[in-house]
Amino acid sequence: MTRFFDLEGRGSTVWREVRGGAATFLTMAYILVANPSILAAAGVPLEAAVAATALTAGLATILMGLGANMPIALAPGMGLNAFIAFQVAPAAGSWQAAMGLVVLDGVIVLLMVLLGLREAVVRAIPIDLRRAIGVGIGLFIVLIGLVQAQIVVVPASTVAALSEHPGLTLPPVTAGDWSSPEPIIAGLGFLVGAFLLARGRAGAMLAAIGVATLLAGQTGHMAWTGKIVSVPTFGTLLQANVRGALTLTLVPFLFSLILVDFFDTVGTVTAIGEAAGLVGPDGMVPRIRRVLAIDAIAAIIGGAAGASSATAYVESAAGVAEGARTGLHSVVVGVLFLASMALAPLAAAVPAVATAPALILTGLTMVLEVGRIDASKLDTALPAFLTIVMVPLTYSISHGIGAGFIAYVAIKFASGQWREVHPLMAASAATFAAFFAI
Repeated sequence: MTRFFDLEGRGSTVWREVRGGAATFLTMAYILVANPSILAAAGVPLEAAVAATALTAGLATILMGLGANMPIALAPGMGLNAFIAFQVAPAAGSWQAAMGLVVLDGVIVLLMVLLGLREAVVRAIPIDLRRAIGVGIGLFIVLIGLVQAQIVVVPASTVAALSEHPGLTLPPVTAGDWSSPEPIIAGLGFLVGAFLLARGRAGAMLAAIGVATLLAGQTGHMAWTGKIVSVPTFGTLLQANVRGALTLTLVPFLFSLILVDFFDTVGTVTAIGEAAGLVGPDGMVPRIRRVLAIDAIAAIIGGAAGASSATAYVESAAGVAEGARTGLHSVVVGVLFLASMALAPLAAAVPAVATAPALILTGLTMVLEVGRIDASKLDTALPAFLTIVMVPLTYSISHGIGAGFIAYVAIKFASGQWREVHPLMAASAATFAAFFAI
């Protein structure tokens, strides 16, 4: 393992990779519950969706570890699954046809990788914009953690008022109730993790999750039925209807899937590579073409398994924060996901509030990269700032990237510096503009 994963060359050990893999898995385990519950709205059988989710995450993540040697975990993407369940499936007429569209998405993106287009686009992005994507994702992770901890909440009164009067100016989010158990549980877990992280001690993320899980169990906030093992069913496997997805009415949905898959992964991989210290002088992660190809294959796996499109997960940063630097981390995560096909009740028992401290701490470590952005070059710094803000506030990595790209190209053209814009950057900005307009 030391030779295969180059543990010494990357300054890691087997124990660090295992510890990091466990941390990543625990922060991602919610997908075993969240993904099936969302897909059920499209008619996907719930129990089969649990097994399909675990199988997809396990196979895709192990493939990333063995094929690209990167500490990046993959699973069915949140947001993408809702898009499939609530928009694509009704338009396609069945969840099988919707999964067929996911397979097509993966095949097309894979062709883009093999042709070198996806890697070329990554290289065309200015390095400060790439760093801004990582910082924005860090803030996004913090926001996710704060919401899971109910430290930040969406006021029900705001939702009700805006549904009747969309023009009202009301707070989209507000502070949670600190007299309720959830913020206290997450807050104590955060303090434990922050103390260990500040002291340079190993296991800070796992300790934060462990303390919060124990507190959640004591206060009745763990959704565990006492059942440990369940027999997986695979009724969704190979049920994707690719032929049924080949209709003109689904072309706009396919375009949206391709765009989100294309750029979400670019942002996530850049952020994880920066956090792990694996980027080269040009700001590129090693074996980037393999990483992008495996991500595309993961989408095909997700569609074929009936679990929605799989993509790289920003929660991988939790493992990196624990010291993981190689693909061994990903193999550990993948094996844990495969095991959770039978241990789904136990894996799902860790509540969201317990993983929130690790997400907040991980996001904060990623935000530190903001200091490497050259603020003196406003033609790049302003789009970078816009990207940083838009990723968490739109709750979408691809929307934040799109806003930054469009702003960068517009500023360059308006200031007469259009020759400095790479043609692929201009094409990407135009594509995002069309995506937003449609």
